[in-house]
Amino acid sequence: MTASPDVQEGPVVALPVYAGVSELELGIMVAVCRLCGGEGATRTVNRSRASIVTAGGLVSTPHVLYAALPEPAALLLPGGPGAQKAARDPLLRAFLTRHAALPTGASGSGLLLLGDAGTLRGRVVGGPADLTDTLWGYAPDEVRPGEVATDGSLTTTPGGLPALHAALAVAAQVWGEDAAREAARRLGHA
Repeated sequence: MTASPDVQEGPVVALPVYAGVSELELGIMVAVCRLCGGEGATRTVNRSRASIVTAGGLVSTPHVLYAALPEPAALLLPGGPGAQKAARDPLLRAFLTRHAALPTGASGSGLLLLGDAGTLRGRVVGGPADLTDTLWGYAPDEVRPGEVATDGSLTTTPGGLPALHAALAVAAQVWGEDAAREAARRLGHA
């Protein structure tokens, strides 16, 4: 008997998505997880299965609702111009708070999602230089503007291509260092 493509036998990484999400960051994160865990290693999740418009105008439909998501092994949070509005969603905040102990990677304005959920308090965070003052408002121990920072199982990065670092850090925790190194090699990243 063959499993359907929607059935994932291994770990699942959840990617909350929202109107205005960066398709570049989302695509990087999905690609890394797919290289490490195969098809179905990620699930995009939202409060609704209604299609959303990404930052670049592409239309995407989330895989599942929060309530239907299998228990995730990790979280990846792409940024985008819609992050500030999405961060106010009580369902998303509750989801992030409930899964705060999981390996997590956030890039760019995706850090706002964690900040509003209260999960940056007491942490060392990297991120976009233009969000430095906002990030300090979430009471982290340290903010490293324009840098990638890892604090325990949390990796935070500036937006855009540095999202690769967040995705690789999470992949290493979920599928192992060797799988993450191989994904980096296949993507042409030293």
